[in-house]
Amino acid sequence: MNAQAMHGRTLDPTAPRPAFGTVIAPIMAVASWRDGKWSSHELKKTAPIELSPAAHVLHYASTCFEGFKAYRWADGSINIFRMDRHIARMRQSARLLGMPEPDGVQLATMVTAVVDRVRSEVPEPPGSLYLRPMLIGTNPGVGGATSPPTECLLIVIASPVWDYFDTGPKPLRIYVEEQATRTASLMGMVKTGGNYAAAIGPMVAARQKYQVDQVLFCPGGAVQETGAANFLLIREGKILTRGLDTSFLHGVTRESLLTIAPELGFTVEERAFKVDEMLDWVAEGEAALSGTAAILAGVGTLVRSGGKEYRVGSGDVGPHTKRLRTALVSMQLGEIPTPEGWITRV
Repeated sequence: MNAQAMHGRTLDPTAPRPAFGTVIAPIMAVASWRDGKWSSHELKKTAPIELSPAAHVLHYASTCFEGFKAYRWADGSINIFRMDRHIARMRQSARLLGMPEPDGVQLATMVTAVVDRVRSEVPEPPGSLYLRPMLIGTNPGVGGATSPPTECLLIVIASPVWDYFDTGPKPLRIYVEEQATRTASLMGMVKTGGNYAAAIGPMVAARQKYQVDQVLFCPGGAVQETGAANFLLIREGKILTRGLDTSFLHGVTRESLLTIAPELGFTVEERAFKVDEMLDWVAEGEAALSGTAAILAGVGTLVRSGGKEYRVGSGDVGPHTKRLRTALVSMQLGEIPTPEGWITRV
């Protein structure tokens, strides 16, 4: 399926929607790092890239990436949500991996150039254009295990996407993993493919055994995050989430929700907490996962080792979760004001 088939003004609402992220827009932006400097970027037709089988990224995982969205507003304009924050996080990821940091101005120009070229394919709400900048080490050689890459590609691709949940938000089943960690403790705050790969095995095993949607990693009983999202506990007037440290990704959606929460009447507490406290909370409260793709997804059931299940609140997506999600989506769509700097118009 081509990207145009996703366009919100032409999509048949009864037709099956492609899986999230499987449709790639026809234009990408590319820049390269060589001899200690970045080249000018080029806009190209989206196509396979040429890569040596000895490329650094294929052997030593020298890669980081970002994910954020552009939205079509009611006035027809195209607007990117929190691009500056995502670019800053990508530069941090590159720095922590010992890779060359993308120039922030150049990367922003690459992103907006791609969005501008494919603006006609940005779906109507609840769809959006998912943006994926990536940095990979490309210099050939299988002896570079202890050295950062000397040559890199910076690529920006885009994917027209529909709502993450085909039939609307649904309560998730989450397995509570109380032994394994999602990532190495110093790498959790880096958005790199290896962190996601490390979570796939435990997720596959938990899905097969307990029919869950995700795994919540709680090493030693300390609640951390899932394989692809941050974790929040919510109830009337209060949000509890783990305080920032190097063991998990500092989500921009999480940050956005915590920023607007006080305006909606919530106090925010960021600190460490254990599985037992979480289970006490969800007896009457709510739990949710936050991330760019799903925004804020309610949890309906928690499952511990051995298969014991704990219903979260009513077992459905809770009203406070829905309220927070609605408020953030309204900001993304330009329906209500946002803090300064959150929106970039293309």
